[in-house]
Amino acid sequence: MRDDPVHQTLHDVAERLDALDVPYAVVGGMALVAHGYLRTTVGVDVLVDASGLELIHRELPGRGYLPPFQGSKHLRNTRTGVRVEFLVAGQFPGDGQPKPIAFPDPASVATEVDGVRYVTLTTLIELKLASGMTNPGRLKDLAECRS
Repeated sequence: MRDDPVHQTLHDVAERLDALDVPYAVVGGMALVAHGYLRTTVGVDVLVDASGLELIHRELPGRGYLPPFQGSKHLRNTRTGVRVEFLVAGQFPGDGQPKPIAFPDPASVATEVDGVRYVTLTTLIELKLASGMTNPGRLKDLAECRS
């Protein structure tokens, strides 16, 4: 297990979400790493449902996490400085506009690796393709699907 600030934040937020009984699945760069794709990343992306996000924002701020700005749905780990970005089931990847692919219920697409729940590889690829195809600022998502 790696011990850099991003991995520390990943394990800390996973433990806290488990303790709160919030269904989640890690997506993005950390999920790519869990599925064997070597990549660096500076944050942790977590898929949750709307009620989970509400509980997270009720319980975590002031307890090792703070929003980076007023009204943000994301949090920052106050010890490591690493940002935790939350994606919400039912919303749309990439440009955020309605499309055939939406962020799924995390409980239905999670697979556990070393005590942390990640989206399955199939779901990760599907989300990255939808993101890269609809948001020119996310072309790296398409490149990651080629490797």
